[in-house]
Amino acid sequence: MRISVPLVNGLLPDKYGKYAPISDMLADHPTRSFPIQITNAPAGVKSYALVFIDFDSTPVCGFTWIHWLAANIPATMTAIPENASRAAGDQFVQGNNSNAGALVNGDERIRQGYVGPQPPDKNHDYTLTVYALDSTLPLTNGYWLNDFYHAAQGHVLAKATATLPSRV
Repeated sequence: MRISVPLVNGLLPDKYGKYAPISDMLADHPTRSFPIQITNAPAGVKSYALVFIDFDSTPVCGFTWIHWLAANIPATMTAIPENASRAAGDQFVQGNNSNAGALVNGDERIRQGYVGPQPPDKNHDYTLTVYALDSTLPLTNGYWLNDFYHAAQGHVLAKATATLPSRV
């Protein structure tokens, strides 16, 4: 399985991160998710899930920042469109991002779904992993990353990872 996300000069386009237009910001966070193309998925896929995280955030805030969790994406949605988190979120479930954590106390409007990169100290490499699953998972909106890992156990047919750099 392969995934691709359009990059500009090797970076995630500004409109999906800290330089997003004000119309795509909510509580000072970018909310327009980037498009994802899935190809060469294995036979038997019933749904997809994705995890978008920032390991480079650890020296800044002390933990890996979760930017987007989505599961039960229909197997027919091999082209996840731009802004799917906000515009097509009724077609799949979305988990809590790091704004929902007790250490952050983020605005409730941005605790679930996509919140884009805002690297504070240097360019960060963000990790997108898409999972091809043999079923839908017993998850509901607001699930946590560990809930996904437990529910997906034994159901992953394939996974693909892409590194998406974003500028400071």
